[in-house]
Amino acid sequence: MSMNYNKLWKLLIDRGINKTELRLKIGMGTSTLAKMSANENVSLDIIEKICELLQVQPGDIMEYVSNVKDDEQSPLS
Repeated sequence: MSMNYNKLWKLLIDRGINKTELRLKIGMGTSTLAKMSANENVSLDIIEKICELLQVQPGDIMEYVSNVKDDEQSPLS
């Protein structure tokens, strides 16, 4: 898993919006919502629609989580 959408779920709770309402408002399919719920990658078009609807930046709704373990070294370092 490389993306985490916990920030989005918290933001929706704070604004009184449930996942189904979000899905319907931006025209997102159920499979895409399921991917997000499982912290899987989705298209930037979806992220853009969510950001537009909620008037936020991508970093406000998701964060990158490294798959590299602490004892492994990145090939770029």
